[in-house]
Amino acid sequence: MKFIKLSLFLIALSVTSFAQYPVAKLEQAYQILANDEQAKYAITSLCVLDAQSGKIVFAKNENIGLATASTLKTITAATAFSILGKDFKYQTTLAYSGKIDNNGTLDGDLIIIGSGDPTLGSWRYEQTKENVVLNSWVNAIKTAGIKKITGSVVGDDSLFGTQTMPEGWIWQDMGNYYGAGGSSLSWRENQFDVKLKPGSNMGAAVTVQNFVPAMPYIKIVNELKTGSSGSGDNAYGFLPPYGDLAYLRGTWGMGINKSGISLALPDPAFDAAFRLQDTLSRLNISVGKEATTNRKLVLANQNIPTATQKLTTTSSPDLSEIVYWFNKKSVNLYGEQLLKTIAWKTGKTPSTKNGATAVINYWAGKGIDKNALNILDGSGLSPGTRVTTSAMASILFQAQKEDWFAPFYNSLPENNGMKLKSGSINDVSAYAGYYTASNGQKYIAVININNYSGSNISKKLFKVLDALK
Repeated sequence: MKFIKLSLFLIALSVTSFAQYPVAKLEQAYQILANDEQAKYAITSLCVLDAQSGKIVFAKNENIGLATASTLKTITAATAFSILGKDFKYQTTLAYSGKIDNNGTLDGDLIIIGSGDPTLGSWRYEQTKENVVLNSWVNAIKTAGIKKITGSVVGDDSLFGTQTMPEGWIWQDMGNYYGAGGSSLSWRENQFDVKLKPGSNMGAAVTVQNFVPAMPYIKIVNELKTGSSGSGDNAYGFLPPYGDLAYLRGTWGMGINKSGISLALPDPAFDAAFRLQDTLSRLNISVGKEATTNRKLVLANQNIPTATQKLTTTSSPDLSEIVYWFNKKSVNLYGEQLLKTIAWKTGKTPSTKNGATAVINYWAGKGIDKNALNILDGSGLSPGTRVTTSAMASILFQAQKEDWFAPFYNSLPENNGMKLKSGSINDVSAYAGYYTASNGQKYIAVININNYSGSNISKKLFKVLDALK
């Protein structure tokens, strides 16, 4: 009898708890969005789970694959934590080939050996800042007694191969900082700044004032025009991987409160070698030949130097710190580097395709249908990536069970009073993450709209999610 009463009590409690879910509010809010003029030709998907049980609270179009934009970063980060571990660190090695004679002359080359670290030279972390890394390398060179180098500084960018861009990225993105490609030897997050000054009237030429840092090996063709007051930044750089000619196109508005735009380094491994060689020159440590990379040596049919002695190793911040900035600031480069690293650490050639396959296979092993994960890159910048909101919500649910969940959760930005990763590319807007209501009920929510019209759709997505409050 006691057992029966207990069972009835639990059933009643379950029914009561389910009744507390804001299903009707979600239904109404979703329908308002679906009927909105901006969504007339769009596909809208929503999946809300009970964060404790994983059961669906409300879902619409949850099994339709949609372009994810940057909400894909939640999947890349969760997979990286699972496969690499939250304490994983990249290692960049400075070494040399040849021998050092009694006069301090290195008859050989300095070699910077990359392993995919996207933080090398980054300003976001104290230990990775450009001057900190360069000083560390210079100190190691001096400690070894090297006063002169007959060869050159070589950036070893061989680990990740020569394809720096995912095949699904678009031309308009690739030359700009947010579309920086991933080399196994990255530097300063693979970007540089172009300082701009608008003209005095609409349609006038925009002045390129300078580059930060100086880029003597890149030529800029400036086609920018001054935009109307308040039109802001509509300037884009068109600079292909490994190229040395950049076109600036678009408009730069009068009265803009920005100093310029950031472009993608076309060859980050070369830039890293170039900066070290330039630093050594300033310190009167002569280098006989120009800075180069493994790729350039292969193209020139020259021998690639073999490291004979390690000088120093530079460690990245741990993965928890990397993921923090990956999600907080939506750094696309980090996603592409993590994807290739996942492939590498699972025994495959470190490529975007192999990394995407490893991500899909990992979550398929956790019960998620492979067909719900059509992944072409690690950051979501590719409009060809397609993931269902149901699959993404399921991954967010499973993430809660892992020992790395705390840093993962902490990496998600605050949006609309919720812990939500945002995503936005052309005509795509999405959010994915967690929310705890005032009554203590915890939810996982993924909302995505593709092919909407107009602008400022985010506020309307938030109104749907507000039904959980």
